[in-house]
Amino acid sequence: MNIGVLKEAKEETRVSITPDVVDALKKLGATVVVEKGAGENSYFSDEQYKKAGATISSRPDVLKKADILVSIHLADAGTLSKIKKGGIYLGMFQPAMNAQTIKKLASQQVTVQSLDAIARITRAQSMDVLSSQATVAGYKAVLLAATHLTRFFPMLTTAAGTITPASMLVIGAGVAGLQAIATARRLGAVVDVFDTRPEVKEQVQSLGAKFVEVEGAKHSAAAGGYAIEQTEEYKKRQQEAIDKFAGKADVIITTALIPGRKAPLIINKKIVDGMKPGSVVVDLASSMGGNCEYTQHGKTIITKNGVSVIGHTNLAGSLPGDASRMFAKNVLNFLKQLVKEKKVNMDFNDEVIASTTITHEGQIRHKLTLDALNVKVGKKPAAKKEA
Repeated sequence: MNIGVLKEAKEETRVSITPDVVDALKKLGATVVVEKGAGENSYFSDEQYKKAGATISSRPDVLKKADILVSIHLADAGTLSKIKKGGIYLGMFQPAMNAQTIKKLASQQVTVQSLDAIARITRAQSMDVLSSQATVAGYKAVLLAATHLTRFFPMLTTAAGTITPASMLVIGAGVAGLQAIATARRLGAVVDVFDTRPEVKEQVQSLGAKFVEVEGAKHSAAAGGYAIEQTEEYKKRQQEAIDKFAGKADVIITTALIPGRKAPLIINKKIVDGMKPGSVVVDLASSMGGNCEYTQHGKTIITKNGVSVIGHTNLAGSLPGDASRMFAKNVLNFLKQLVKEKKVNMDFNDEVIASTTITHEGQIRHKLTLDALNVKVGKKPAAKKEA
């Protein structure tokens, strides 16, 4: 069994497999073949991979040999077309957002497994790429805000007088939000937090932040812990509360996402226009349309009243070493579930395997991807092979 590791596109600094997991992969019965230069943007040299026991090769050779091909993002169309029939392609692919590409891979008889679709169950936590990468993003978002903010984060008592601590508002207390809270508190900021899930209140308070409750939220238990769409009445009450807290915030960090859907608009232009000059908004949902009306994906803009609005494209990639190590450990832990006795065991009775398998034997199995293709669940026709 050969595991192939692709070099990411030039804008991505992370790598999907790091040298420190190569030995563990070999113990599963795998030979690891890494594309030349795959780890260079994460500061992992080809020599490090060789010392760990991997083989360095060209992309065509990796594609030819790989039984399981791994990358963080979907590769370019030319590369995807060369994945061998019956092979497994593993990564973090946002399948519902890339439904047409997924359909084409199904037509090639490629089994696509996307770790961002993994079931939110306790057993899967060690394989959850969304959580590991959100940890990095939440941490870096606060540091990014600190570099743009025109004042200190902590309270300082100096000979020139006392400086009051910065006030931060965090929208969404998922993994990224919780890491942002923890980082901001370590830097000395006062933090208020909104989340539609009342069950996260205890976690927020344990980090030293204030949880702002808005009555009438739908419980998210049925959504596996993800945020869910709320009623218009709740949204109105939420907006009123956010208006109040945003007005005094020096920093707002937004993290609200709903799987398979455009990010909800929470911070409108009126809210930003009412913020203090020199304040900062960091929008972690920018790739999905953004939670802030001013957000421009991949850009930092400064509004007329002097508020910086940051829509960073890849915060996790701004710390490529640790982000790659965490991603690689997620992949390794998943492969320990998938590979039994040195062979792939596609056990769909295992919720971890079932939830991550997007395509198999020409069929698209993932509900959100089928929805994006307007295919009713239950019909799941094999994608037509192109002539």
